[in-house]
Amino acid sequence: MNFTYLKFEILRTLRNRRFLVFSLIFPLVLFFAIAGPNKMVIVEGIHFPLYYMTAMASWGSMTATLSSGARIAAERQIGWTRQLKITPLSTRNYFAAKIVCGYMMALFTVLALGVAGTILGVHLSGPEWLKLVALLLVGLIPFVVIGILLGHLMKVDSLGPALGGVTSLFALLGGSFGPIFQSGFMLKVVKDIPSYWLVQASQSVLSPSGWPPAQSWIVIGVWTVVMSRLAVIVYRRDSNRVS
Repeated sequence: MNFTYLKFEILRTLRNRRFLVFSLIFPLVLFFAIAGPNKMVIVEGIHFPLYYMTAMASWGSMTATLSSGARIAAERQIGWTRQLKITPLSTRNYFAAKIVCGYMMALFTVLALGVAGTILGVHLSGPEWLKLVALLLVGLIPFVVIGILLGHLMKVDSLGPALGGVTSLFALLGGSFGPIFQSGFMLKVVKDIPSYWLVQASQSVLSPSGWPPAQSWIVIGVWTVVMSRLAVIVYRRDSNRVS
């Protein structure tokens, strides 16, 4: 990995205040606004702050990773992609840096929500926190790649509404704001969407089994492979266009 480029990308990400607000602050505000007044409510035998914290962790981390596409689109608009084309930077190192930055913001979101949850009385053991974070990181893989894909596929003006729509749709169907399908054909459909298993991963600490089924790993793997292939194709096409 090109650590010089990675360091540069990390610094640029941390300096983007708008990105920090939407991926970090907004989930926190929503969590306190909804979970705070309902901290004594019990949902399926679980205190509501814990239940809602896991839901916000899946939604907030997904938003953080998908939002990396906005930075990429801005880079393309100002000609940064063209400049990278004339450097020795490989496609692999480029993607690796973007993925690391996406994960970094996702971890910040989960950490912030964990602190917020603790303030409202959420108690998880060390192993439970580790399992929660580990499963979230796995479930986020396709969303990191989708963010990169959209960043190279769309312009800045159209990407904002597109990201908002994509994130909201994934969150709604996945159950970040509560399950909308309990049974039937539509439940089978949403189980083929990675956001469903991302939510299940975040709520793994709430279930007796504790681990998502084999189908979750298959869905995450298939989406990751397909989206990665498309992202590489779009990136190379975009690079050739600006060269």
